[in-house]
Amino acid sequence: MQLGLFLQWIIKSGILLAIMTGGFAYVTLYERKVLARIQVRIGPNRAGPLGILQPIADGIKLIFKEELIPARADKFIFILAPIITVFPALVITAVVPWGETMTLFGQQVPLGIAPDLNVGALYVMAIASISVYGITLAGWSSNNKYATLGGLRASAQMISYELALGLSFVPSIMLAKSMSLMDHVQMQAQMGMLKWWLYQPLGPAIFLIASIAEVNRAPFDMPEAEQELTAGYHTEYSGMKFALFFMAEYIKMIAVSMIAATLFFGGYLGPFVDRLPWLGPIYLFGKVIILLFGMIWLRATLPRIRYDRLMSFGWKILLPASLLNVFITAVLVVIFG
Repeated sequence: MQLGLFLQWIIKSGILLAIMTGGFAYVTLYERKVLARIQVRIGPNRAGPLGILQPIADGIKLIFKEELIPARADKFIFILAPIITVFPALVITAVVPWGETMTLFGQQVPLGIAPDLNVGALYVMAIASISVYGITLAGWSSNNKYATLGGLRASAQMISYELALGLSFVPSIMLAKSMSLMDHVQMQAQMGMLKWWLYQPLGPAIFLIASIAEVNRAPFDMPEAEQELTAGYHTEYSGMKFALFFMAEYIKMIAVSMIAATLFFGGYLGPFVDRLPWLGPIYLFGKVIILLFGMIWLRATLPRIRYDRLMSFGWKILLPASLLNVFITAVLVVIFG
């Protein structure tokens, strides 16, 4: 029995890693195509039909680019920092449920690596805060003032928006009476999506804004502000080390979208999913694509905000709003149960 569970975890972990690493490559293509459409351009269209081989071409280019390490850099940390950045992005979705339990080869197989972990929400919040160490160490170890400033900005931004992000989980935990993300999805099915949102009216907006800031996406991409910091924390990186930072950003976009879909948009829920459990991952994947489109749309629409305004927004607007959201949910839970 234990061997069977171990094999399940190995197989499902391999599938998740393949989806995330392959997904990263094609999210870059998705972004470039959407940005091109918004800006009335064509986008990648030379490498393969409709440009579908462009991510492979980009990967080959990065593999063969020269690797440079500054002479006065802390070489060990300089090499370690990209790994620290990409690792949390890969493991954070281990607790996200992909669907209902399925029967395969006579065994009950949960769709997900640990979808019913009783501290799933706490696991997500803990892992989400690790990747900033990689960015900060990358800036410091480069022995470059622009890179160091980018790393310091990343740490300050993380502290500002991590509080609001953590508080955005609290109303969902109060409603589900559990930290298991599977229980959150099942409670959404039980309450109905409209009631779930009414009980935490600011929750989805706060989570999405804070998570975009955590991922360092526009308009919150201050750690790599090109016009001020010449790419910031990864100024001195090239080749595959740069590719790892690039990979971490896009994998985190997918991970954040999966968590947002699970917490606020029903996760794997959809028509006929109770009778056909294999539809669960398809519904989850569809919601992730829509949320990714929203992130790309923001990048195409909003300019990068000034650093002091970014910090002011996090502390003076988003944090009070998240506390208000927790208060509203607590009052409604006490009144209506």
